[in-house]
Amino acid sequence: MRKNIKKQPGVLLLIVLVGFPQISETIFTPSLPQIATAYGVAINTAQLTLSIYFLAFAFGVFTWGWLSDSIGRRKAMNYGILIYGLGSLMCYLSGSMTSLLVARFIQAFGASTGSITTQTILRESYEGNERHSLFAKISAALAFTPAIGPLIGGFVGESFGYRAVFFTLVLMSVGVFAYSYLSLPETFVPETKTAVSLSKVARRLISNPRVVTFGIIIGGINGLLFSYYAEAPYVFIEYFGMTQSHYGFLGIMIALATVIGSLLSKRLLAHFKPEMIIRGGLSLAFLGAVALLVVTCLSGMASWIQMGLYIITVFIILVGTGISLPNCLSLALVDFKDVVGTAGAIFSLAYYLLVSLCTFLMSVLHTGSLINMPLYFIALIGVQLMLSKRYLK
Repeated sequence: MRKNIKKQPGVLLLIVLVGFPQISETIFTPSLPQIATAYGVAINTAQLTLSIYFLAFAFGVFTWGWLSDSIGRRKAMNYGILIYGLGSLMCYLSGSMTSLLVARFIQAFGASTGSITTQTILRESYEGNERHSLFAKISAALAFTPAIGPLIGGFVGESFGYRAVFFTLVLMSVGVFAYSYLSLPETFVPETKTAVSLSKVARRLISNPRVVTFGIIIGGINGLLFSYYAEAPYVFIEYFGMTQSHYGFLGIMIALATVIGSLLSKRLLAHFKPEMIIRGGLSLAFLGAVALLVVTCLSGMASWIQMGLYIITVFIILVGTGISLPNCLSLALVDFKDVVGTAGAIFSLAYYLLVSLCTFLMSVLHTGSLINMPLYFIALIGVQLMLSKRYLK
């Protein structure tokens, strides 16, 4: 059942607004070895451009989620996109790794409005299975946005260099702002003028073990995904010898896994409770991580065979996480409808801090050995699976 809102934004617009931050995150990952060489730093230092992105993203979702309850969804979205455009321009002009990290922080802070504000619009506009279904549909569509990034970035970076990749983001910021400014209506209809207490909402969130569990699972799944995108350029470009453009095509194959997972999640809702679907998806992801470890430890086979098996096991992991994630996003804040914007801001701050920590740990664990990533994935998914069995019944 829809609530009384002024106008429902189009699904395509919502996909664009929630998807452009993910494209911005992954578009330059094929150029990470190139960036490390250009700035004279190690590959794990270049990977910090990913972890700092999510650190800024965490503070950004808190800020824009809170502001969206004060100034409205439309203004929060458009102001954030403008800041994102400024950060993208600074990335293009950066002359050192330090200035690039600062620019990435500003870029991510602005881009984060696309995540929190769009999710808030969805949560306040839909109920029950309709909301679950819409989250699953958008998750399926968004599975391609991280893949579109490496695909574009691989070709642009290989042909014109890494700075051209950043200039592409400048152009994208202009297009996204124009689309939002012309098409996004104001959907927020305040029911009360009473100020929302951040501390009270935070205490309500922390005291709810289900909400904490959802936050850890959402943060862990996204942390796993972007840890993969941080490490994958080394695995496939440096170790297996792929070109940047070929690596970009690999992202499409990986995205199919998340699409399949999201579509399976939508179908399974007709037969199983969302909590059971979440546990099942995490179980599949855990088995995939164990299989990835086995493939990594295999020796004496042709490189292309090992690479193929590597892709297949990563595919299994992402099918599993794709099954679980839409239901977590849909259920996380069902008890906070009265303060959905503020609750979403605090909740997203917490789980994006976890995403930042996960990607940072991946850069710390990078030693040039293939075994570190599967071991890390087993640990991450194992924690999520244990918590889901304990608190999501």
